[in-house]
Amino acid sequence: MAVRSPTVDELLERMRRERAVPRLVDVCLREDLDTAGDVTTRSLVEPGRRAVASMVVRERGVIAGLDLCREDPRLDLVRPDVADGARVDAGTRIAVVEGPLAHVLILERTILNLVGWLSGIATLTRRFVDAVAGTNAVICDTRKTTPGLRVFEKYAVARGGATLHRLGLADAMLVKDNHIAHLPLEALGARLADAASEARRLNPALRFVEVEVDTLEQLDRVLATPAGAVDLVLLDNMDDATRREAVRRRDARRPDVRLEASGGVTLDTVRAIAESGVDRISVGALTHAARRLDIGLDIGPDIGPDARPTRP
Repeated sequence: MAVRSPTVDELLERMRRERAVPRLVDVCLREDLDTAGDVTTRSLVEPGRRAVASMVVRERGVIAGLDLCREDPRLDLVRPDVADGARVDAGTRIAVVEGPLAHVLILERTILNLVGWLSGIATLTRRFVDAVAGTNAVICDTRKTTPGLRVFEKYAVARGGATLHRLGLADAMLVKDNHIAHLPLEALGARLADAASEARRLNPALRFVEVEVDTLEQLDRVLATPAGAVDLVLLDNMDDATRREAVRRRDARRPDVRLEASGGVTLDTVRAIAESGVDRISVGALTHAARRLDIGLDIGPDIGPDARPTRP
C-alpha cells in the first residue's frame, strides 16, 4: 500500500476544527495579562492611539507562523509581506503590524513568540532538507514535540520543506521495539501481519504500517511478511555498513517496502545516511532542538487618534 503523509491542508483543517490558534492566543494572553491587564500600557497609552510597526528578521531563515495569524481575529493586525515557507535574509521586513497602539503593545510578544518559534523550526528543517538534496531520501519529523503544541510544530516542519510523519497514535501504525520485546523472533512475521490487518480494520484511513528494527535478523522477518502488510521499516540506530546491508536486502527481496533511518541524525551525518539508499530519514531534532529565529518588532511614530490606517 502507498504511504500517505499528512499535508499542510490537513493540518490547517485540524487547527480550525480544534480552534488551535485561538486557544493558544488565549493561553498567551492569560499568561501576560492575568487579572490586572497590561499595567504599563494602561498607564501610558491614550485610548484611540494607533501605530504601525515593522516585523524584521535579524538573521537569515525560513518563515513560518505569519499565515496562522489570520486564524484569529485578534491577530488580524498582522499584514504579512512574505508567505510562510519563504527564505529571507537578515534585515528583511516580513510583516507590518498596524492597529490600535495598545493592541500592538499587548500582542507584540505573543506574535513574536509564535513566529520566532515556528520560523526557528522551519529554518532548521530547511537546513536538513538542503543537506540531502540530490539523494532519494526525504526528511521526516517525529512525535518528539512540545506537549500540546504538536500541530503547530508539524506545520512549521512542513513549511521548512520536510515530509510529515504520522500526526499521532491513531492515523498510522508504528510498531516500536517496546511493542514486540515480548515476542520471540520466529513469531515476529506472523504476528506483525495479523496486527497490521487489525490496525487497518480499526482505522480504514490508516496512512501506513511501519515496523522498527534494530537488527538484520528482525529485518529479514519483516521482509518475509505478505505483500501489503508492512509499508515501511524503521532502521533504528544502525551503523553505515549495517544500514547499507539492510538496503541491499530490501532491494533484493521487497522493493515495495520503504526504509526509514533514525537515531543520531545530525547535520554532519544526514548526508551519508541519505546516500546509503534509505527512502526517509526521521529527525527528532527538527522540533526538540530548533533555536528560535531572531525577529524584532519596531513601532514607528504614533500616527494619532484620528488617523486612518495606512494599509487596507
